[in-house]
Amino acid sequence: MRILVTGGLGIVGSGLVKELRSRGHEVVSSDLHHQPDEIGFSLRTDVDPPGYARCDVGEFRQVERVFERTGPFDYVFHCAAEFGRWNGEDFYETLWRTNAVGTKNIIRLQERLKFRLIHFSSSEVYGDWPEIMLESVMDEHEIKQMNDYAMTKWVNEMQVRNSAIQYGTESVVVRLFNTYGPGEYYSPYRSVNCRFLYCALNNLPFTVFRGHYRTSTFLADTVRTLANITNNFRPGETYNIGGSHHHSIEDLAEVVLKVTGADGGLVQYRESEILTTKTKRVDISKSVRDLDHKNSFALEDGMRLTADWMRSVYKVQ
Repeated sequence: MRILVTGGLGIVGSGLVKELRSRGHEVVSSDLHHQPDEIGFSLRTDVDPPGYARCDVGEFRQVERVFERTGPFDYVFHCAAEFGRWNGEDFYETLWRTNAVGTKNIIRLQERLKFRLIHFSSSEVYGDWPEIMLESVMDEHEIKQMNDYAMTKWVNEMQVRNSAIQYGTESVVVRLFNTYGPGEYYSPYRSVNCRFLYCALNNLPFTVFRGHYRTSTFLADTVRTLANITNNFRPGETYNIGGSHHHSIEDLAEVVLKVTGADGGLVQYRESEILTTKTKRVDISKSVRDLDHKNSFALEDGMRLTADWMRSVYKVQ
């Protein structure tokens, strides 16, 4: 099959590209930066066939050109997005343009070209839902999203649904829960797992907000499950892809100290973080049933593997 992965240089997207290619699919990825294997739209393309196309999904001309020059595609994994609650606050203009307009651009081409779409949403759409986060919650209850990032992701889901009703497009939505692991490069806007590990390894203080609970999903497990969608594509379905162990952020900090050997004095405790979900308890039974989703590592084991990777990448002891 021929597959396009938007956001193919991102944490999940880059892993997904490798996984899909390892399964024998012909994969083109796109993202914002130049790469050695990219197509030269107005120049000779030196790599044959090109595996990458530079593209800003917020610009329809650029998106359309990717499909015209490197398509057709059977599936599009739409990973490209501005990620994260605080990233969305600090870069809200880019957030709304990329996430809302960018997704609409992809959908407009889907309506024309009829490829199957896997759209990446987020656990943030559940707001502060206090009970088990089943995929059906969003259909049965009025949820108030707690930040701009969450709002854009719910807007995206409605864009996908409305297109299916109006134009008969076939799509699957995936809601990712706190994905971490080797391959997640540090920035202050990355997952809490990544940030805590990086700070601990570099002897930097980090803040733990009390009273918050999450599941953590190992990156390789998330990527494997996503790739499985092409084996059992069910139009209209939504899947939670998350971890199986519910832990507090305080527990996560203790694991970080254990696997890094860092000084516990680095941890600074504060009360609950404003407009951030307190508890994310996820039901993953649908992704287990349909996509063979598995959690391969306990939290401590996964964090140890990630810490070892970070030591290598950032040259820390």
